Amino acid sequence: MLYLTRKVGDSVVIDDNIEVTVVEVRGKTVKLGFTFPEDVQVLRRELYDRIQDENRSAAVSEDIIRHLGGVGSPAKDTNKEESDADADAGEK
Repeated sequence: MLYLTRKVGDSVVIDDNIEVTVVEVRGKTVKLGFTFPEDVQVLRRELYDRIQDENRSAAVSEDIIRHLGGVGSPAKDTNKEESDADADAGEK
């Protein structure tokens, strides 16, 4: 981890396109400002962790369902043969 000392108004630049500026320091609270491209996603750590946990849970649930042969497993299209036969009958 990189540790830096910055004062209000000071910035750091990450990867040439993300700028983090110290906007305000009040007691133990620091307010940061971020400038970044629209295609970059910036999340608070607690929100990022919650999303990752939910994604892992969803993946495990999907694996369990697939293993049990339920929803999410490749379904056989039983109506395809019937619709092909109907199409063939209409051509004759």
